[in-house]
Amino acid sequence: MEIKGAVAVVTGANRGIGLTFTRALLDRGAAKVYAGVRNPDAEVREPGVRTLHLDVTDSAQITAAAATASDATIVINNAGIQAGPGLLEGSLEGARRGLEVNYLGTWAVSRAFAPVLASNGGGALVNRLSVASWRVNNRWPSYAASKAAEWSLTNARRAGLRRQGTLVVGVHVGPVDTEATAGADVPKVAAAEVAAQTMDAIGRGEPEVLVDEVSHRVRAALSGPVELLEPAP
Repeated sequence: MEIKGAVAVVTGANRGIGLTFTRALLDRGAAKVYAGVRNPDAEVREPGVRTLHLDVTDSAQITAAAATASDATIVINNAGIQAGPGLLEGSLEGARRGLEVNYLGTWAVSRAFAPVLASNGGGALVNRLSVASWRVNNRWPSYAASKAAEWSLTNARRAGLRRQGTLVVGVHVGPVDTEATAGADVPKVAAAEVAAQTMDAIGRGEPEVLVDEVSHRVRAALSGPVELLEPAP
């Protein structure tokens, strides 16, 4: 679909990848971007941007956001958190919070905006996933589990929204160079690259984006032995 002239909603849009998505949409000619932010004080001051108070775990805010952004033709589910205990110790409250945001929050926003997209010609629904959707993560097992659930939801949503003409895009990537990964000594992808490849996929009508080499490699490993999905010792 055409990004030029489109109206987009981006959740978690006040920083990091979300802010980069917002700027990329505007650079590609989007007419307007609703920047969803959880903190009402985190206003996004960019020409062509309207800040939208949107906590993806709050059903009333989601309903209000869908009513406000009733002209949306692109929705990018970017909001997410990395939380939770270790595999064998620690409270499960962080894991529950991760599922609330990454999985159920994405589900709720997608459900609320599906009829909006349908009424505006179909449009596109984008879920920012992760290579963690497929690969074991010893440090953040609950994050990986929430992303695996979100991937399954993305596939279900793709089938469910096909009839109304909505393109559903899953974006997979390894570590991205943001504040959240500042302390990680690993190769990282620039947020601008994630946004650029996502914009290209929307424009070409492609349902899946594998941003980096690790995403391509791990995606291919899904057909192999389960040991290939384990992290290096």
